[in-house]
Amino acid sequence: MPTLQQLETKRERLKNELVQVGDLRPGSLVGRFRKCGKASCHCAQPASEAHGPSWSLTRAVEGKTVTKVIGSAVEQTKAQIAEYRRFRKLVKELIELNVQICDQKLEKGSALSESKKNGTRRRAQRRRRSGS
Repeated sequence: MPTLQQLETKRERLKNELVQVGDLRPGSLVGRFRKCGKASCHCAQPASEAHGPSWSLTRAVEGKTVTKVIGSAVEQTKAQIAEYRRFRKLVKELIELNVQICDQKLEKGSALSESKKNGTRRRAQRRRRSGS
């Protein structure tokens, strides 16, 4: 089990990584291929390719799915989604690390208070025996 100092050092490293987080956005990027419906278009021919891909970003906003068409910024959007996922991972690690730190501090605090309680009982017992 890592020491409290090791956990706190790791927490500082995670905080420094969080400060360096760049542009981010949640969602999923989807490439769609569609047929336009014009009889004279190449996509209307049997076994021909549809138009596309047409890229869109979907994400949940207040419980509803929102879709935004992404023009030529596909690579930029992929990088932003990757950064969002990295951010979420860092936050999750930071939370778990803080739980461990808090648990260790509580355990140390409990051990200290137990030794204080035991010391108080011993002094009280000595006083009773000596008649003070």
